[in-house]
Amino acid sequence: MTLASKSKQRGLSFIGLLFVGGILAVTGVVGAQVFPTVVEYMAVKKAVNKASEGSTVNEVRTIFDKAAAIDDIGSLTGKDLDVTKNGDKVVVGFSYVREIHLTGPAYLTLKYAGQSK
Repeated sequence: MTLASKSKQRGLSFIGLLFVGGILAVTGVVGAQVFPTVVEYMAVKKAVNKASEGSTVNEVRTIFDKAAAIDDIGSLTGKDLDVTKNGDKVVVGFSYVREIHLTGPAYLTLKYAGQSK
């Protein structure tokens, strides 16, 4: 009788549960390290859009540096911005790389780039 009831049982074994839990834990740890870089990218986009209101290259960089000081942006400075003009509009571009150490020689490299509206 017990043999028939065991064959109908379904579910996750203890080893399977440990494996799924391990995968979720690793994903959570990596996600917790990536999330601040995404927040910083959004702050950089906001600062670049604000800086594009400047009329000269030095003014654009100064506006960006002030916004970066307020939003605690450490990945790039006003000197790292690419400032160009498209007609009458100032276009500010940026790109930078963030590396997150995972384990041993393994790193997660995130490349961020964008430009003002």
